[in-house]
Amino acid sequence: MTDDTSKRKSGDVNRRAVLAGGTALTASLFLPKSVRAQDYPTAEINTTGLAVTDDAVTIGILHSITGTMAISETGSVQAEKLAIEQINAQGGILGRKIDYIQEDGASDWPTFAEKARKLLVNDKVASVMGCWTSASRKAVLPVFEQHNGFLYYPTFYEGLEQSPNVIYTGQEATQQIIAGLNWVTREKGAKTFYLLGSDYIWPRTSNKIARKHIENFMDGTSVVGEEYYPLGHTQFNSVINKIRLRKPDVIYAIVVGGSNVAFYKQLKAAGIDMTEESPIVLTISVTEDEIRGIGGENIDGAYACMKYFQSLDNDNNIAFVDAFKEMWGEDMVIGDVTQAAYLGPWLWKAAVEAAGSFDVDKVREASPGIELTSAPEGYVKVHENHHLWSKTRVGRAKPDGQYEVVFETADLVEPDPFPEGYQ
Repeated sequence: MTDDTSKRKSGDVNRRAVLAGGTALTASLFLPKSVRAQDYPTAEINTTGLAVTDDAVTIGILHSITGTMAISETGSVQAEKLAIEQINAQGGILGRKIDYIQEDGASDWPTFAEKARKLLVNDKVASVMGCWTSASRKAVLPVFEQHNGFLYYPTFYEGLEQSPNVIYTGQEATQQIIAGLNWVTREKGAKTFYLLGSDYIWPRTSNKIARKHIENFMDGTSVVGEEYYPLGHTQFNSVINKIRLRKPDVIYAIVVGGSNVAFYKQLKAAGIDMTEESPIVLTISVTEDEIRGIGGENIDGAYACMKYFQSLDNDNNIAFVDAFKEMWGEDMVIGDVTQAAYLGPWLWKAAVEAAGSFDVDKVREASPGIELTSAPEGYVKVHENHHLWSKTRVGRAKPDGQYEVVFETADLVEPDPFPEGYQ
């Protein structure tokens, strides 16, 4: 590795993990496994000068591996590399192995834009798996649209966006924010909410949507407080005192990155026992990845609304978790965004094979309707709006750092990034 850039080829990581997890996910395959590169001449499947040769195709990985967001984004990098190695073990895409160039966004939004431009303009990557925060996504979006790149974005987010150059593999507001508020009101009788978040686009916009839903779409509910703190902030005692005074039914927490460690430890130290549900803590930002830093004992009893938890008991997920731990270590955990990041390379593979080309315009056209029948979270499908149909789940944190699933929608929830009345 030189500086924050690395280029890796197939076979560079634990091959046992690839073999163990090679069947963990199978896309809607459009081509037989015996496909040869010579059956798809480079000049015909790459007409726009992308980094495609007769035996390899190069993509980009762009996440924060340093800075305050590294606690959240490292798992995404690991999952994407696992998917790439599994795809390569199955023969690659159109007979070509996947190579990757990794860049570090360093938890800095201008750096994300700079590295995105490098990947697209200098490296000519065929696609990019990347970003976590909405601020980083917003920073790179003009770059992808200007240079016609293709980004697979894995994080649950606020919605209110739809780009022809992005596939959103995480959930948007109607699938997570609104669904979670409906659940806690219906099942727990919650009436009052204290909104808390880190100070950037996603928490502020998400809480704006949450406030509108609480005040305009649910009977007898209200917001009794709303606070924001800079990324990396570690002193939450003041707001915890305000929460104790106002006694909300729900602390609706959208704190991200390393700040979560301080917030939940200080919440417990202040005598707020989340297992007693008074108040209820409901988060849309704390996955198992963050709990690894927080400590399970410090968040025991809190609820999270997401589409995936590591504890999901199905064959696809069991195989995925086994392969992930085999590659990255038995002590590793897997959160919602990590799983959504794992889907990116597989969705791209399926779209490329459906298109019979690496050209971005053709891959984009082939993407709506792409299905993953054995994703770890369960069946998912790409909507015409470039988001995924997926289930909504609520989990309750346990001392061991895992979530117990306490609610799951019966059917997939259709993505609606522009819900009426919330803009």
